[in-house]
Amino acid sequence: MGVIDHVKAKEAKALKRTNDKKKDNVASENLPLGQILRGDCVEAMKSIPDATIDLIFADPPYNLQLGGDLQRPDGSQVDAVDDDWDKFDTFKIYDQFTKAWLKEARRILKPNGSLWVIGSYHNIFRVGSLLQDEGYWILNDIIWRKSNPMPNFKGTRFTNAHETLIWAARDEKARYTFNYRAMKTLNDELQMRSDWLFPICSGQERIKRDGTKAHPTQKPEALLYRLLLATTKPGDVVLDPFFGTGTTGAVAKRLGREWIGCEREDKYIEVAEQRISDALPLDESSLKTMQAPKAAQRVAFGVLVENDYLKPGTTLSDKKGRNKVKVRADGSLEGAKGTASIHKMGALVQDAPSCNGWTYWHFMADDGALTNIDSLRQKYLLATEV
Repeated sequence: MGVIDHVKAKEAKALKRTNDKKKDNVASENLPLGQILRGDCVEAMKSIPDATIDLIFADPPYNLQLGGDLQRPDGSQVDAVDDDWDKFDTFKIYDQFTKAWLKEARRILKPNGSLWVIGSYHNIFRVGSLLQDEGYWILNDIIWRKSNPMPNFKGTRFTNAHETLIWAARDEKARYTFNYRAMKTLNDELQMRSDWLFPICSGQERIKRDGTKAHPTQKPEALLYRLLLATTKPGDVVLDPFFGTGTTGAVAKRLGREWIGCEREDKYIEVAEQRISDALPLDESSLKTMQAPKAAQRVAFGVLVENDYLKPGTTLSDKKGRNKVKVRADGSLEGAKGTASIHKMGALVQDAPSCNGWTYWHFMADDGALTNIDSLRQKYLLATEV
């Protein structure tokens, strides 16, 4: 492929990216970005166009099936989740509700979008089975291990010290976002594992109204920070169908992501709106450091030969002019050690295990200076960049 063909191919790719971006921009204009949609989440999601959301984080009702009041050893009552929104008469009804919101969520996800859902042993296995039935493709289950869990006051079971998150792509072929490098950097250059240690909300982070919890299952911002940093890019649209007091929206705003929430309880909406209004976004330069570097375009030495950057028969040598070889028509080098690639030949003439041929081999430039062949590669990349 010649330079002109390379340029045409790059122009075609650039045009496609531009058109895709225009489509995304048009779609974004039709989205209620930065808004909380009031009412039932299934009905709220029906108002969102198909394939417009990059990521969904869902913290649905756990259906805890509590059987009466829970008391501490001192006789005080535990502030447990006993709200009507967490109550379902049967597992069948809960499953029907779960299937309905998962179906709408998958409809509005982009082809390469993904979904996170968090739950406890009460519901997460039912949700996991149903999301597979709906066509989602499970990527990971993450264990959120709580550093400060609530004790088991009755002493009849193990202390529930974790919750489970499921990360799933829209389907098996989705090219989902995963910022591997950002996660490795966040974890002191070690691969991020699937067990995450965070405390539950307490202290200043726990939002209260009139001395009581504003929401019984408020999630820590650190959990959402890691999740969004790992699986979204700046500008991506994140939807939370069970918005609560707005943890997802507040963290999305900090990280430069767009957000949409669905919530039916007015008391939570009021808290969320104030909370997100107070959230301060990070500056753009800080966000850029979190992204994985763009992979460099690979250029074979033969490409330079076929595009006339180096003619067959040209003499190459090391920087001091001691080892000399000739460039062949197929991009190989020929010399006293036989024929080989630029890297292999460099290793052979030095009797070394390996060699970076791009920096070892030099040619005589028009100005008479001995210049390494990597300069030609950079010249080629510059000429074909779109």
